Formats: sequence, structure tokens, C-alpha cells
Amino acid sequence: MRIAVSGSIATDHLMVFAGRFAEQLLREQLERVSLSFLADRLQVRRGGVGANIAFGLGLLGLDPVLIGAAGVDFGEYGAWLRANGVDTSEVRVSEHLHTARFVCTTDEDLNQIATFYAGAMAEAPRIDLAAIAERAGTPALVLVGADDPAAMLRHTAAAHRLGVPVAADPSQQLARLERDQVRHLVDGARWLFTNEYEAALLLERTGWTQDQLLGRTGTWITTLGEAGVALARSGARTLRIPAVPTDKIADPTGAGDAFRSGFLAGTAWNWPQEQAARLGCALATTVLESIGTQEYKLSPADLITRIEQTYGSGPARALEPQLAQLS
Repeated sequence: MRIAVSGSIATDHLMVFAGRFAEQLLREQLERVSLSFLADRLQVRRGGVGANIAFGLGLLGLDPVLIGAAGVDFGEYGAWLRANGVDTSEVRVSEHLHTARFVCTTDEDLNQIATFYAGAMAEAPRIDLAAIAERAGTPALVLVGADDPAAMLRHTAAAHRLGVPVAADPSQQLARLERDQVRHLVDGARWLFTNEYEAALLLERTGWTQDQLLGRTGTWITTLGEAGVALARSGARTLRIPAVPTDKIADPTGAGDAFRSGFLAGTAWNWPQEQAARLGCALATTVLESIGTQEYKLSPADLITRIEQTYGSGPARALEPQLAQLS
């Protein structure tokens, strides 16, 4: 099952503030905020939601096709992705612009303040998913992740025309999308990904109730941080999958993308959704324990141990035959 992953390709500048953002904010001055946070550490890492998700799928042996726009500085990054199992042949490389930049500061409560510079991502609407399908073959699934809004809308429409199942993941772009745009992105999606905050924002943006939204999608997957994941379907009981615990959190950036990689891999292997979500949770915790979104290593034995310790020996045995092939 070939998965096409569309979304941003970026370089992450990750900083750590040894304090709490909340202690620096004055309620009576929120309309005139002018703050500077002294960061203790800086890490420059590869990122972007499309690249992050494709990277995880590549490590899991899925040979994903990355669809996105990168800059004139993409050479080394592209080589890194290819070395880790990602097909970058359909990435549009700008002749003039730099690859997008994500600058993020995290405080000691793991709250984050971030700024995103689009750069070459502005050229993503020029990418034609239908033409890619002609060249590389029609994918079995297209994830439409956060990207230039026009590109997200174009890829969604093209996937529906081609009859390809869509996994909608609007995430960071929800705040800037209009109601009709959000509705277009999620209506008819077989899978819908949000975190807890985005779930509330999605309902506000679409103007639909939860039942109405579930009636227009397949499974709505909501990541809940340390509380795990909720899988909701119309007319069915919501499944709640506990998170895989850790006491070694290094950086939360990219954990949600890693969950998506694990879940989509399980979907490609025709696993039950609950089983796919367990792998996603194990992968997310692996990323939590590293700084950067693509700096982690995958060990099948480690993933199986995490799953067994959290969910029991039965779920671990069910996943073991597929994961053992990654050795």
C-alpha cells in the first residue's frame, strides 16, 4: 500500500526557555504584548509536518512519496530523507526561495510559542497530484497535511476525483482557514487527525456539531497528549487508547507527526484501528525522548517492549510479526 504524504517541508529552530510563559504574561496587558525569552539551548533540526510523517513511514518500510515544496537549500535534506526510505522525486524545489523555517520556544511546562516562515512552501499550489499519479502510480492513500492552504485544497480535490482515500490533517493551518475551506478539507475524509485544541477549533471553524462532522468523515483521531488518543466514529463508542508512558521527555515537537506515521503504517498493513493507534502511541513516545522531529532511531524490539508494557502481551504479540521485519 503506497502512501502519498503532502505537507510542509521545513527546518526547525528549537529553543528552550527555563521558565514559564504564563508567569511573563500580564492579563491587563495582553493587547500590547512585547516579550523576549532568553533561551538556554538551541537545536537546528529538519522538520515540516509532511517530511516528519514521511520520515516515520520511511523508517517503518512503507516507501512513502513526499509531496511538497522545498527551497534551493534542499539538497542535503533531500539526501537525508532518501537515505531513510522517503521518495522525494515529487518534491518541487524552488529556484529562488529557501525552505520554510519553523522557530519554536518551549518552556518548562512544555508550552510552546512558535513562528513559521513559509518560504518555498508558497510554491506548493503548483504541484499537481493527478500528474504525480500518472508518473508514479496512483497512491492507495493521500495524507493532506498542513501546507499552503491553496495546495491543501487542490490536493484534497484531486484525491477525491481520483477516488483515493484522504487522511485530512489540517493542524496548524486551521487558524487561518475560512469555513468553506475547512469544510472542503475534511468532508469525505476517511481519517481526520487533530489534537485536543484543534478538535475544538475544527468544530468552531466548520460550524458543524461533532455528530455532523462524524457523519461526514470516517474515523476522527484526536491526540490527547499524556492522556493518549481518542478514535471516534459515527454511531460507535469512542475508543480511547492510553499513551505509552515515559519519564524521559526531551522535546514534544514532532510527537503528533510520529503518531500519524505509526497509525498510517498500521492502516497500510490492514491492522485494526486500535492496533494501529497503539503503534502510533509507541512511536510518539520514542520521539518525545529525543530532541528534533527526525533524530530518533527505530528499534523493533524497543517498540514491542513499550507496547507490551503499556497494553499487554496480547497486543504486543499481534504487532510483533510485522515489526520484526524492520530489523
